[in-house]
Amino acid sequence: MYVHNGVIHFLVSSGELELAGKVFDESCVRDLVSWNSLINGYVRSGGAKEAIGLYRKMQEEGVEPDEVTMIGIVSSCAQLEDLKLGRDFHKYIEDHGLNLTIPLSNALMDMYVKCGNLESAQRIFDDMEKKTIVSCTTMIVGYTRLGLLDAARKLFDEMPEKDVVPWNAIIGGYVQAKCSKEALTLFHEMQDAGIDPDEVTMVSCLSACSQLGALDVGIWIHHYIEKHKLHLNVVLGTALIDMYAKCGNITKALQVFHEMPSRNSLTWTSIIGALALHGNAHDALSYFSEMVEVGLRPDEVTFLGVLSACSHGGLVEEGRKYFTQMTSKFSLSPQLKHYSCMVDLLGRAGLLDEAEELVKSMAVEPDAVVWGALFFACRMHGNFVMGERAALKLLELDPHDSGIYVLLANMYGDANMWEEAGKVRKMMRERGVEKTPGCSSIEVNGTVYEFIVRDKSHPESEKIYGSLIQLTRQSGFAEFTYGLSELETHGASNLT
Repeated sequence: MYVHNGVIHFLVSSGELELAGKVFDESCVRDLVSWNSLINGYVRSGGAKEAIGLYRKMQEEGVEPDEVTMIGIVSSCAQLEDLKLGRDFHKYIEDHGLNLTIPLSNALMDMYVKCGNLESAQRIFDDMEKKTIVSCTTMIVGYTRLGLLDAARKLFDEMPEKDVVPWNAIIGGYVQAKCSKEALTLFHEMQDAGIDPDEVTMVSCLSACSQLGALDVGIWIHHYIEKHKLHLNVVLGTALIDMYAKCGNITKALQVFHEMPSRNSLTWTSIIGALALHGNAHDALSYFSEMVEVGLRPDEVTFLGVLSACSHGGLVEEGRKYFTQMTSKFSLSPQLKHYSCMVDLLGRAGLLDEAEELVKSMAVEPDAVVWGALFFACRMHGNFVMGERAALKLLELDPHDSGIYVLLANMYGDANMWEEAGKVRKMMRERGVEKTPGCSSIEVNGTVYEFIVRDKSHPESEKIYGSLIQLTRQSGFAEFTYGLSELETHGASNLT
């Protein structure tokens, strides 16, 4: 038995689960160690259903589970995100008096967090006499998943010691919440604390750079990866491609793509989307064809990049072809974003009737993005009747979106329908809808600055407005004349 268990453990650790199962099945005598080795092997390889099936078979043979068994089973529930099953096993642990060790408590917390039940995870965490780094990190992940950043940061700051894992959890949480500026600030604090980042840290920071357009910081991270010889795996390489593409450097994105030692469908999808984003429609379609030729199967996101490329390139026939192929060749059902791409493609080409018919024939209820694509196409081509229908649908979906009112009023103004434009603005006032101020960001020497309309929060705002005055004087554009006279009369601080 000792030799058999040793062989099973060795094969499981080597990823040879099929061989491990064969040795297990051929063993004339099996003990709890045999079962636990194979169950946890399935869990580590993502075979949650197989692990639970093996556990059921173990019970049928009358073998009683211990804490190690239950760690594997509870982790299987976490992988499946099956809250009901997880609760059943938690009850089994309590009813049978199994020792709630720290690893088992952590596994239960992780299961509840991944199943979206933070309250149960919190109860286990509060009852723990000793909380480890893993315990605190699990709760930080749970808080950030629900957008409770303050609670996550408080727990993070209270941790007596922190390795790279909780740092990755808090940085990743801020990135998921679109608080990328704060995420990069945390990254700098992590470096000041002497914690070496790993591939997971780099992926989160690159995502933050993508959201902010912070190219300088992204380039620094790329240099850091090369200098410290971090493994350019598929996830990290794909994040680099995405960062360079969204920060405006498609050449570097392509360079990273071709330098990657291995690529999966996500990597191909990323470069196709990057090329589409930069208007390289034909290149995007060429990469898509190559992806299919090498035997990789495109998914819904891949087709989103392909259809976006067709839309940006005005490739109507190609767009129709690929939209049809989604269902006919790859058995993928078009989602709302695919329909919005097609409506945008047809609308830009002036095929407004076909675009509207597509909206009416959709298998799913059109959302604001779909109606918005049709509305903008109508404005572009001056079809105010259809544009009005689309705008009214938009207002039904989101009556508090100030942008829709403004755009509809502007459309009426373009058609010299001033009475209708006035009614829209009156409706906006009556409903208490206020126009949300625009926000812009700019990166200077690795630091990202954000500005809104009439913003004077920056310590050098007077200089900034002074530079704007100089640029305006040099531009010679007629539309700036009024703004200049206001500036000279009332001073830079009154610029709107």
